[in-house]
Amino acid sequence: MIDKIALINGIAEKAGQILGGEKSQTREDIERNIKALVSSALSRLDLVSRDEFDAKAAVLEQTRMKLEALEKHVAQLQYNHAEQVVKDAPDTIERS
Repeated sequence: MIDKIALINGIAEKAGQILGGEKSQTREDIERNIKALVSSALSRLDLVSRDEFDAKAAVLEQTRMKLEALEKHVAQLQYNHAEQVVKDAPDTIERS
């Protein structure tokens, strides 16, 4: 999982390096503002960890496999029912 704090600090640090020079009040203010901005942006995103994503993908794959098996089973039942109706049809006509 991504360490959000480390990511935010890394981005702020890089921005501070771009500004160059020694630590100054302005540079610290900019870093603090960047940290707040990035933190706010990340909190609005609906992010999940790779592990959680992989777990959900595995559940989805299992569900798809079950659905396909059920669809095949229903198709076979429909075929069998239609076949039985066709077999019973002549008996129904003769009895009338």
